[in-house]
Amino acid sequence: MNNYIESSIKQFEYYKSLGDKTFANLTFDELKREFAEDSNSISIIVKHIVGNMLSRWTNFLTEDGEKEWRQRDEEFIDTFHSKEELLSTWNKGWDCLFGAIKSLKNEDLERIIYIRNQGHTVVEAVNRQMMHYAYHVGQIVFLGKLTKGNNWQSLSIPKGKSKDYNKEKFSKDKGKRHFTEDL
Repeated sequence: MNNYIESSIKQFEYYKSLGDKTFANLTFDELKREFAEDSNSISIIVKHIVGNMLSRWTNFLTEDGEKEWRQRDEEFIDTFHSKEELLSTWNKGWDCLFGAIKSLKNEDLERIIYIRNQGHTVVEAVNRQMMHYAYHVGQIVFLGKLTKGNNWQSLSIPKGKSKDYNKEKFSKDKGKRHFTEDL
């Protein structure tokens, strides 16, 4: 498999894991909390990400990424009834994404696909979606941190622990590896 595809899969897995770890630390009520009027709760952000994933990655190489059946405005109305439903929906979106991206071949990377009639190479489309999901997963993590306050378990290098983290990293031999392999 192409290094770009492998690296993209690992990056997407990393962003999914950040969401997974955030959800594990929050109750259903905390996932539904809106911090300001007309702001998005974590559950609304999840609904939006999944709507986007299902639209973009279903028949990725052969159909426009903005499907006629997508109801984007409805993604911003919280309709989840349980944490289990939210997690099932989250996983459904990621399953669609991983099914599409893991089927890609090197010769697909320069193919032109469309999102709202705008042509993208497959590489450009993958990059576009990766950044979109990173943006929203960052929101999810930040809202989780705001919700938990001092009870938040850091998902990266905790404050004041950079020297310890770097010491551990530099104790290993130099070598090519993806940063997520050590997480």
